[in-house]
Amino acid sequence: MLTAKNINQYYGGSHILRNLSIETHVGKVTVLLGRNGVGKTTLLKSLMGLIPIKTGTIEFDGKALKSANANTTPYERARAGIGYVPQGREIFSRLTVEDNLRMGLAYKSASTPIPSELYDLFPVLKQMLHRRGGDLSGGQQQQLAIARALAAKPKLLILDEPTEGIQPSIIKDIGRVIRMLADRGDMAILLCEQYYDFAEELADDYVVMQRGEVIAKGLGKNMLTDGIRQLVAI
Repeated sequence: MLTAKNINQYYGGSHILRNLSIETHVGKVTVLLGRNGVGKTTLLKSLMGLIPIKTGTIEFDGKALKSANANTTPYERARAGIGYVPQGREIFSRLTVEDNLRMGLAYKSASTPIPSELYDLFPVLKQMLHRRGGDLSGGQQQQLAIARALAAKPKLLILDEPTEGIQPSIIKDIGRVIRMLADRGDMAILLCEQYYDFAEELADDYVVMQRGEVIAKGLGKNMLTDGIRQLVAI
């Protein structure tokens, strides 16, 4: 679904991403792991077009997003079918839950209904539809951020640290939704995660970053025997 090749990105004189390549596949969860500061969030923002890359190519669903002849904007990538849930959720705290969900449909017709499936995935959102986003708990806000990204029915869902600061019961709910979405077979999922056990449980494939480079990758079922926990331990 998405293929990024030889990505290089700089902040000032610092080389942040170094010839980095990564792929995602429909029906699979690709887990991105690494210690703090290795460039994981920078990579996700680069894939979404929020940060320009110096060199490299990004293809999505058979079309170039970034190449010598193409450089699509973040909103064009969203329209192409990429859903993005940033670290820290970034919901609109003064808007209601309903209006936050409608923001996920911003480029569609005003009459486009909010998919009822979102309330099946996250029942609490239906109960709190008219509450302001800022009044929700951290876990509920994370569910709202994921639902907002799912509203437009993306082909690729990118999640940046979805368990950060979330209570265990909601982490389980989020994990269940991620697995269900992947198993449905019409979406690829790229999950950046610090919580190792959560990542290992969901991973079909894994990629480990260190100092802006990929240092290991493989099948999720082999993470234990490949010693991945030790690679990413703080």
